Amino acid sequence: MKMDLMSGYKGVVGLVFGNENSSNEDSYVERLLDRISNGKLPEDRRNAIIELQAVVAESQPFQLAFGAMGFPIMLSVLKEERDDVEMVRGALETLVSALTPINRAKGSSNEVQPDLMNTDLLSREAGSISLLLSLLEEDDFYVRYYTLQILTALLTNSPQRLQEAILTIPRGITRLMDMLMDREVIRNEALLLLTHLTREAEEIQKIVVFEGAFEKIFSIIREEGNSDGGVVVQDCLELLNNLLRNTASNQVLLRETIGLDSLISILKLRGNSYTFTQQKTINLLSTLETIKLLLKGGSEADPGKDMNKQTNKTALVQKKVLDHLLVLGVESQWVPVAVRCAATRCIGDLIAGDSKNLDLLASKVFGEAPQDEPALNSILRILLRTSSMQEFIAADYVFKSFCEKNADGQSMLASTLIPQPYSMNHAFLEGDVNMSFGSMLLHGLTFGENDGDLETCCRAASVLSHILKDNLQCKERVLRIEIEAPTQSLGAPEPLMHRMVKCLALASSMKSKDGKSSTSGNSYIQAIILKLLITWLADFPSAVHCFLDARPHLTYLLELVSNLSETVCIRGFAAVVLGECVIYNKSTESGKDASAIVDTISQKVGLSSYFLKFDEMQKSFVFANVESSLVHKSFTRSSAASMADIEDVDENDMSEKKNMDHPVLSSILDSYFVNLVKRLEADIREQIVEVYSHPKTKVAVVPAELEQKSGESDGEYVKRLKAFVEKQCSEIKGLVIRNATLAEDLAKTGSSFQSEQRGSGGSDRVQIETLRRDFHEACQRLEALKAEKAKVESEAIMYRNLAEKTEADLRSLSDAYNSLEHSNLQLENEVKALKREGHSAFPDVEAIKAEAREEAQKESEGELNDLLVCLGQEQSKVDRLSARLLELGEDVDKLLEGVGDDVEAAEDVEDDEDDE
Repeated sequence: MKMDLMSGYKGVVGLVFGNENSSNEDSYVERLLDRISNGKLPEDRRNAIIELQAVVAESQPFQLAFGAMGFPIMLSVLKEERDDVEMVRGALETLVSALTPINRAKGSSNEVQPDLMNTDLLSREAGSISLLLSLLEEDDFYVRYYTLQILTALLTNSPQRLQEAILTIPRGITRLMDMLMDREVIRNEALLLLTHLTREAEEIQKIVVFEGAFEKIFSIIREEGNSDGGVVVQDCLELLNNLLRNTASNQVLLRETIGLDSLISILKLRGNSYTFTQQKTINLLSTLETIKLLLKGGSEADPGKDMNKQTNKTALVQKKVLDHLLVLGVESQWVPVAVRCAATRCIGDLIAGDSKNLDLLASKVFGEAPQDEPALNSILRILLRTSSMQEFIAADYVFKSFCEKNADGQSMLASTLIPQPYSMNHAFLEGDVNMSFGSMLLHGLTFGENDGDLETCCRAASVLSHILKDNLQCKERVLRIEIEAPTQSLGAPEPLMHRMVKCLALASSMKSKDGKSSTSGNSYIQAIILKLLITWLADFPSAVHCFLDARPHLTYLLELVSNLSETVCIRGFAAVVLGECVIYNKSTESGKDASAIVDTISQKVGLSSYFLKFDEMQKSFVFANVESSLVHKSFTRSSAASMADIEDVDENDMSEKKNMDHPVLSSILDSYFVNLVKRLEADIREQIVEVYSHPKTKVAVVPAELEQKSGESDGEYVKRLKAFVEKQCSEIKGLVIRNATLAEDLAKTGSSFQSEQRGSGGSDRVQIETLRRDFHEACQRLEALKAEKAKVESEAIMYRNLAEKTEADLRSLSDAYNSLEHSNLQLENEVKALKREGHSAFPDVEAIKAEAREEAQKESEGELNDLLVCLGQEQSKVDRLSARLLELGEDVDKLLEGVGDDVEAAEDVEDDEDDE
C-alpha cells in the first residue's frame, strides 16, 4: 500500500519540481521513513525523525515527497508509541512542518502548494482527527501545543471535514475547551482554533456555550486587561461574537448566567484615556460589535427576536451602557474616528423604537451649568462639522432612529426652529454651546450659501427630513419659517423651502461650472436636498402650493429631469418631486393646477421619457444596495491586520465612472424612503394618466345655453348653437389627440406599470432611448459634415481651375523663352558667318549679344519668380484642402485625377516636334 501511494505521487512531484530532483528527494525521504518504521535502535529512529522534520520544514519538494508516503507512518508512531515522548514530539513537529506553507508568496498562483495537498491528505486519513484530539489529554506541553497547531492548520484548509469529525467524536469539543484553562501559549492556540470552529457551525456553537465558554472568555479578557489588552482580547471577543451572532438562545444564556457587567466594563476607559493603540481600537470595535449583536436580538427568521432584542436593550440600559456610548461616540473627541462611529451607531440602535430610551437620550446633558449642552445638540454639532463622512452617516442614523415613529420627539425638535437675525445666523459660533438645536440646524441650512460650501447645508437638510417625516404638524410649522435676506435691499424674507431649492440649484450650477463629474466631492448634495423636498411635499398640499409659488422652481425641475449629465438618482428624485406637484396639487389657479403641470411635463419632457426616469432610478445601484449597506464587516485577525479596515475610506470607495451616484447615498437612503418613493411612483403614474386623459374643461357647459333666450331670433339662436357645437367638437378633437398621444407614450413605456416586468423592460427602454438619442445626434452631425464637404469640394474645384490657369500661363512663358533662345541661336550663327567673311566694319557682335542675353535673362527671371511665388501660394492652399478632404473621407487623388494631363501632353508634343 505504501509503495503504491509513493509511486502515484512521484509523477506529481516530478511534474512540479522536475524528475531528476524529485527522484532524489523521494528516495531520501523513503530511506528516512524506513529507518523510522523498521529501525532497531531507538536512538537511530529518533535521529531519523529529527532529520526528516528538518528537511520537510525547509523544502517544498520534501514536503510533497513526505505527503506521498509519510502520513501512515507518522500516525502509526502517534498511536503505538505514546510512551516515547521524544518520538511523539518529533512526529507531531514533522506533521506541523508538512502543513506549514514555505515561500508561498514567491511562487506562481498556478503552482501546486504542498501544504494544502498535505492538509487534505491528512484529513482524509482514517481516525487521524480522533487520534489528534486524544493527544490533547497528554501531560507533555509540546505534545498538546503541536497537536493544536496541526488541528488549526486542518481547520484553515479543510473546515467542513474537521467540523463534521469533531461533532462525531465523544468529548472532542470538551477537550478543546479544557485547553482554555491551560498554559498561556496553549490557551492562545486553543482560542484561535475555537474561533475558526464557531464561525459557521451552529451545533458547535451550542456545545461550546454549554461547556462554559462565556465564563472562560471573560475570565481571559479580565486577565489580559480588558480593552487595554493585546490580541488575545481580540480573539476572545471574536469568539464571543461568533457565539452571539444570529443566535437568540445564546444571548439569553449570556444575559441570565454571567450577566452583562463584564461586557460593559470593557467599554470603560482606564488609565490614560487619551492613548489609543491600534490594538486597543480594534478591541473596542469588537466590543461595540458585541453590543450591536445584542441590540439586534438574533436572526431575522427567529420568532422570538423582537422580544429578546427588547430585553437586551432593557438590560444594557440598566447597566448604564448609554453613558459609556456617549463618552466614546460624542463626548471624547480624541477617541479614534472608527470607534466614535461604531459607538454612535450603537446609540441609534439602542433608541430605535424604544420610547423610554428616546426620552433618556433627550434628557442627557454634557458638562455643567452654565456651559452644559444637551446630548442631541452635541450630536448635531458633530454631524455638521465633522470631516469624516462615516461620522456624519453615524450621527445622521441617530436622528433617524430618534424621529422614527416619535411624533413628540419630532415636535420637540421642530419647536426650536426659530429664525435668528442674519448677522447671528451667519456667525460660525464654534464654541457657543448655548445655541439651541433649532438655531444650530437653521444655521447649518443657510451656511455656505454665499461661499459655495454646501456640505453643511446638505447634512442639515438630511436631519430636517427626519424631523418632517410623516408629521404634518412639523411640516406646517417648518413651512412657515422665513429666512431673512442678507441685507434689506435684497428684498423681503423668503420661505425656508425656497432657500432649499436655491441651494439645490446652486449645487447643480457649481458642479457644471467646475466641470466635475457626478462622482466627485459633493455629488450627493443634490440627492439629499431632493430627498428633503420629497419628504416635505408628501401628503402636504400646502407645501406643493409654496413650492409652485416661484415659477422658476418648476422650470428648474424640468431641466433637472431632462439633464443627461446628472445621475440616475437625481433625475429620478426630481421626477418624484414633479409627480408630487401633480398628486398633491389642490390649486385652482391657472398655470399652477395639476392639469397645467401635466401639460408642461408632456411638452418639455414627454410622458414616456418621464416615466422612464422611475425605472432607471429603481435599478440604480443605490436603491439595490440600501439594505446591504447596513451590514458591517466584523473584525477578525485577517480583516483587522490593517488599520485601513477601520479608517474613514469613503473617498477611496467612490466610483470612477461618469454619472454614477455617490456611494454615501446607499447609507443615507433607508428602506422607509425607498418604499415611500415606490408608493409615490404608483400614485404618480395613475394620477398623471388620469389628468392627461381627462383634462380640465375650458368652457363650462351650462344646460341653459341649449335653450333659446327670450327676445332671441331664430337665426341668432341657430348661430349660437352652431358656435357651441363647434366649440364642443374642438374640445372633443383635442381630447382625441391627447388620448392618442397618451396611448403612444404608454405603448413606448411598455409594461412599466407592472412591477414584475420592470426588471427587463426598463433596461430595454433605457437602451432604446439612448440609441434613439445617439442616432438623432449622429444624423445631425452627418448633415453638418455633408454641408461642410460640399463647401470644401466647391473650393477645391475653384482652386483647381486657378491652378490650371496658372499652368497655362507658365506654358506660354516657356514657349516665349524657347522662341527667344531659338532667335538667339540664329543670331549667333549669323555673327559667326560674318566673322568668317571678314567684314571689319561690323559692330562688336559679342558685346551686343551679351547685352541682349543679359537683358532677356533679367526679364525672364523676374517673370519666373512672380510665377513661382503664385505657384507656392496655390500649392499651400491645395495642400490644406487636400488634408481637409482626407478628414472628410474623400479620395484626394481621385479628385485631382486628370489635372495637368493636358499640359504634359502638350509638352510631349513640343518635345516630339523639337526632336524632329
